[in-house]
Amino acid sequence: MSDPVPFDIRASEEELADLDRRLRETRWPTPAETGWNRGTESAWLRELVDYWRGDFDWRAREAWMRETLPGQRVRVRDIDLHFSHIPGRGPAPFPLLLLHGWPSSHVEMRKLVGPLSDPAAHGGSPGDAFEIVVGSIPGHGFSGVPVDPLFGADDAADCFRDLMVDVLGFDRFGAHGGDRGAFVTTGLGHRYPEHVVGIHQNLPMAIPADPPTPQESAWLAKTARWNVEEAGYSAIQGTRPLSLAYGLNDSPVGLAGWICEKFQAWSDCDGDPLNAFTRDELLDNVMIYWLSGCLYPSIRFYWAHRQAPPIAVRPERVEIPTGMTIFPKEVMRPPRSAVARKYDLRQWNEAERGGHFPALEAPEVLIDDLRRFFRPLRRA
Repeated sequence: MSDPVPFDIRASEEELADLDRRLRETRWPTPAETGWNRGTESAWLRELVDYWRGDFDWRAREAWMRETLPGQRVRVRDIDLHFSHIPGRGPAPFPLLLLHGWPSSHVEMRKLVGPLSDPAAHGGSPGDAFEIVVGSIPGHGFSGVPVDPLFGADDAADCFRDLMVDVLGFDRFGAHGGDRGAFVTTGLGHRYPEHVVGIHQNLPMAIPADPPTPQESAWLAKTARWNVEEAGYSAIQGTRPLSLAYGLNDSPVGLAGWICEKFQAWSDCDGDPLNAFTRDELLDNVMIYWLSGCLYPSIRFYWAHRQAPPIAVRPERVEIPTGMTIFPKEVMRPPRSAVARKYDLRQWNEAERGGHFPALEAPEVLIDDLRRFFRPLRRA
């Protein structure tokens, strides 16, 4: 295991020129489609691409990333793991790992970093300070690509255990994640309870009763409808991810269309992603996927999890203190009873707004819940 080394996100001039050429020479599908019920709306995406080419300042975005989320990489388990480490300001900052999901990246956590690491500067109590580590899951962003095609969330948990304990020296820490990050934090809690004092999530896994309660039956029926109407992306990524990746890795517009459709469908945006995110926030994320070329290894997780399901999706209980914040536009909303069968559920909050990307959509809700959940655990 090596020592961490600084890692700056800096595209070359050649990469940016190539991107501009590809955007300029896009072959758009016909006919142009209105609405989002067949995918990303044509006019909306054209306007985003016009902004991307004309007004989006990637150099300025690189600068704020270096300031807000200074990057490092370290080799663990034969993978170059990308992360940001932000020291806490308070009497006893507690180590907290923050993990993104798909199709997101580490920049999703940008609005959490300041208030969690330096609460006093953001109207909070110094006693709630965290030592923040924001990770890029292997195969995502600027972390290395796993060689094993069966590498999944539990393997990623092993990598982050090594980062937090062996590299950064935290014998006790907490973890938060949504979407795939929730899978990884579940793996951390299940495999390493001697180090992980608690996990907090915004995408809950669950175990229904046998037979299910009426509330759980309604949830299962809704999930079945969602799988028919919305889960086509998961089916192709879980069966033929490589065939899809050829096109998306070659076309920045194709990549943006695939990713932004999920930000529209899974967020609390009233039909338009720009009601929940800025164009810069959307393009920051797309650019990380484009520059790193991580689309294929990130979607290969769907295939790996079908072959070898991680603990998050197996009907096994995780005996570690767990907190959940449930947002109204989250894609999966199992009832509390089913979640409590899966986890040692200590905190449950149903937020009034927000969706699948709450660190960007409703960061103040997530910040408050993280502070409340970890207060008793950091002293245990």
